[in-house]
Amino acid sequence: MKANTITLREIPHEDRPRERMLQHGGSVLSNAELLAILLRTGTVAESAVDLAGRLLVQAGGLRQLVDLSTEQLTEIKGIGEAKALQIQAGIELGRRLARTVQPEMRTIRSPKDVYGLLGEELRYLQKEHFVCLFLNTKNQVVGQETLSIGSLNASIVHPREVFLAAVKRSSASLICAHNHPSGDPTPSPEDIQISKRLAEAGQLLGIELLDHIIIGDRSHVSLKEQGYL
Repeated sequence: MKANTITLREIPHEDRPRERMLQHGGSVLSNAELLAILLRTGTVAESAVDLAGRLLVQAGGLRQLVDLSTEQLTEIKGIGEAKALQIQAGIELGRRLARTVQPEMRTIRSPKDVYGLLGEELRYLQKEHFVCLFLNTKNQVVGQETLSIGSLNASIVHPREVFLAAVKRSSASLICAHNHPSGDPTPSPEDIQISKRLAEAGQLLGIELLDHIIIGDRSHVSLKEQGYL
């Protein structure tokens, strides 16, 4: 550590913004404290928090800080090029986040919706692909994952893999689907068996298996509608 800097570790524990953010979240921190986390170190005369506070004052506030160039930032005592770039990188990430639009989530209301989402993706494949759609409490798709790729006429999947993926996404429920390369979506005994195993595992974990859709060539079968679930 350089002799003319003060790190956040040297600030009294109760005043360290990193520790406070870990314990309580970023919303409890002031603008100066958040900025101090980006700066990481202060100077020999002031802590990172003090430097961040002075930076905001000299800039005229957070909004004005956003508009400062690298050259203008480095004119402020205690702000070198590295710190200036750290500040600008944080600002640029904020700008990009503000421009990001959350994609519209698909809502599943029927087996037809599942086929509309996965049919064209799966119907031409020459091996069985076992795909899971993970849903929230509004039956909106929050995730999709291919969990198994089988041989020409068989697909093997374990409930452990399915529900581990569901838990990672905090899913309220899920729908499974797989294709039959033959084009005939008639469920096999193995299809029915794995569906029942998944349904039983879902009951234990509180994540309901809503349906298992078999996708053929321009057609599909719902094991729920067939009475197997």
